[in-house]
Amino acid sequence: MLKGIDPVVSPELLHVLAAMGHGDEIAIVDANFPAAALARRLVRLDGVNSSCAMASILKLLPVDDFVDCPVAVIQVAGDTEAVPETVREFQSILNAAEAREVRIAPIDRLEFYRRSREAFAIVATGETRLYGCALVKKGVIRPSS
Repeated sequence: MLKGIDPVVSPELLHVLAAMGHGDEIAIVDANFPAAALARRLVRLDGVNSSCAMASILKLLPVDDFVDCPVAVIQVAGDTEAVPETVREFQSILNAAEAREVRIAPIDRLEFYRRSREAFAIVATGETRLYGCALVKKGVIRPSS
């Protein structure tokens, strides 16, 4: 145990987050996602939903503010305008963690899979709600003045 570290953040996840550099992406995915088949590095959080995982990760990981849309989610099949409950939760968590409006880009499922394959790591959660997946691009921590 460490002081100030959310217990959801396992030693393995802490190592992955610390090893990531600016512009690296981490995929936070639901229980239906083929994480083991696609991951370069796989971290399992089986008892945690994707919103909880995102909130815990964003306590430590800065979100990139050099790009317009630092977060991507999977578009709803057959309804590209739909915003699933999970994505609404992600938006709220992102905005609170970053103290700004963070833009989320919905992308095609196959594009999401391709980018997840290239991501620094995939965090596989126990999320059972559909569309509980997000790609988050790591930002920088600026020196304090």
